[in-house]
Amino acid sequence: MTYSILVLNSGSTSTKMAVYADQEKVLQKEYSHSRELLKSYPSVAAQLPLREEIANSFIAEEAAAFAPFDAIVARGGLLGPIHSGGYIINQCMVDYLRDICKEEHASNLAAYIAFDLAKKHNIPHAFIYDGVTTDELEPIARISGIADMPRISTTHALNMRATAHKVAQDLHKPYKDLTVAVAHLGGGISMNLHHKGRMVDVVGDDEGPFSPERAGGQQGIQLMKYMEKIPDSHSKLRLMRGNSGFISYFGSNDAREVEKRIEAGDAQAELIFNAMALQIAKSLAGLSVFTCGQLDAIVLTGGLAYSQRLVEEIRRRVSFIAPVLVYPGENEMESLAFGAYRILTGEETAREFTYEA
Repeated sequence: MTYSILVLNSGSTSTKMAVYADQEKVLQKEYSHSRELLKSYPSVAAQLPLREEIANSFIAEEAAAFAPFDAIVARGGLLGPIHSGGYIINQCMVDYLRDICKEEHASNLAAYIAFDLAKKHNIPHAFIYDGVTTDELEPIARISGIADMPRISTTHALNMRATAHKVAQDLHKPYKDLTVAVAHLGGGISMNLHHKGRMVDVVGDDEGPFSPERAGGQQGIQLMKYMEKIPDSHSKLRLMRGNSGFISYFGSNDAREVEKRIEAGDAQAELIFNAMALQIAKSLAGLSVFTCGQLDAIVLTGGLAYSQRLVEEIRRRVSFIAPVLVYPGENEMESLAFGAYRILTGEETAREFTYEA
């Protein structure tokens, strides 16, 4: 039996759809959303009709030949701490993302849409896989310094965990025996440390380097004073996620444009670009001390890993710790599909999402 798997990934500036037959990609399409278009929406949640229309059009116009679908799998949203692997998208999950979650993230929309698509198109199974709040932190990594505010794990877990498995294959080493620091370099930048088959420590996109569209970690007291000028919580969140980083300095989140400025002799652009590389390197070095500097590799992935300038600047600063391996781009669609396939074949079991107030 061949399983037909529909894949949905809502990113900050794109909606990606694909169809897999077992583990073979048979169709994929990416719908880009310009910054000008997204500015017309007051919040990420307000983009739901736009993204839903795209998903339904994809099924009707592009993917109809591959129906009926055995499952739909989506990137998981900000659900609070969850295990790695798959979860069934249920009403509780959708209600949590709609009513409980106060943070904005494009991945929050994916579970909403997948839940509705499953009902509308009679798809028997709907899953998320390796959600962004996958949390396997060691107890020592959870201590924040504020007793009733522990650190949590919020990273690009899906792509980074899939990439770590690829590294294990390439190094001919079981994943459970691998120790690597992985950095996802995209519109947001996050990192995690894979050790003995788990992601034991992280650098979230709100505590590490700034990125093309996020502020990253800031000096706490200075940030508190700055935030006093901003009247509402939504605008404060938008400052940290969406209106900062390269956007704050250049009005664009396109790293290629910044590199063109550098090539044209723009010293300020070079300074900001190198500052981001330095902050990435500092965070990777910080992760390495968890295992006393004993790493099999430092791994760079995500869209920005295509930038040779950025990769070489990071490599220059961290190669004394471990070899730097580069896996550019995102493996998220494949990772989602393969995860759903393992659930459908019984190799893995999807968990049921629950929430207690």
